[in-house]
Amino acid sequence: MRTDVMLYGDNTEFRNPFREGETIFGAAVRPMLEIAVNPRVTVTLGALGNQRFGGDDAFELVRPVVSVSFGGSRSAFLIGTLPGPPPTLFKGPDRAGLHGLLPPLQRETLTFERPYEAGMLWTVTASRLQHAAWINWQRLNTPEHRERFDTGIAGEVRLRNGLALPFQLHVVHEGGQQFATGPVADSAAAAAGIMVTGALRAIGEASLEAYALVSHHVPDRELEQRTTNGAGFFGRAAATKNAWRGHLLFWRGNDFIKDEGDPNYLSIRRNGTRYRRTRDYAEAGVSRVFNPGGGVAFEASGRVHRVEGHYEYSYRVLCVARLRWQVR
Repeated sequence: MRTDVMLYGDNTEFRNPFREGETIFGAAVRPMLEIAVNPRVTVTLGALGNQRFGGDDAFELVRPVVSVSFGGSRSAFLIGTLPGPPPTLFKGPDRAGLHGLLPPLQRETLTFERPYEAGMLWTVTASRLQHAAWINWQRLNTPEHRERFDTGIAGEVRLRNGLALPFQLHVVHEGGQQFATGPVADSAAAAAGIMVTGALRAIGEASLEAYALVSHHVPDRELEQRTTNGAGFFGRAAATKNAWRGHLLFWRGNDFIKDEGDPNYLSIRRNGTRYRRTRDYAEAGVSRVFNPGGGVAFEASGRVHRVEGHYEYSYRVLCVARLRWQVR
């Protein structure tokens, strides 16, 4: 048996033309029974409950956890409920998204707002290549609305020690053929870059990343004049030493619009109008991870944000407990 508990407190003190501030405070609990059919096949049965502190209901969301995974030495495939919390959760607040995507592609707070995902997942871990590709079905096609899903891939090609070529692709689609309520929409973005990592005597483990990004946003396939193509540059430097991590990132984009992306990076205002000039965004932050033992990890982080001349701050606390019992 296995139980994953994630407690989160995320506070964004924002007030700018692109993103509103909010506090996300709660807990996601996932008790599961893992049945090893054989060394390569595992069946998982359980439930997920997400509680938002201060809510009227005991749980804001309750869903079954049902999945079958097939694993080998380098590749694994899963169908059913996708696993969580994400493996990048304690690698810094800027990397805490559902699938470790760059924030312009998918905002980090979805990890707390949408802790349940279901579909398919394929992972590869080899000496030169590693990636995770998934599809997450979010909503059915009904007489009231279109179906909705997102799919993507995130990985890297390792060229040599300390040098890699990361790549990411994410697509959000709304459509369906059974019922035609609402427009058919697509929102896609891709990123490719270079990452250098190494150990420096003064600051510990350090990394430097640079990405080129493109986006293709189609809010309605029947209205081609509303389609927007955009581009951007994302740079990030980070250093980790003695469980402390500091990071600095910079973004510059033009007409970059992406469903599920962090609004601080996007070329669209909160009121829905386009921002037709070059978008600039910068962020600096520090985090500390504590590992008291027993499968429990805790992270505290704080960040300073610059959004087109607006200076704001945010802070976050996270705790994850992974409990396991073996039943024979």
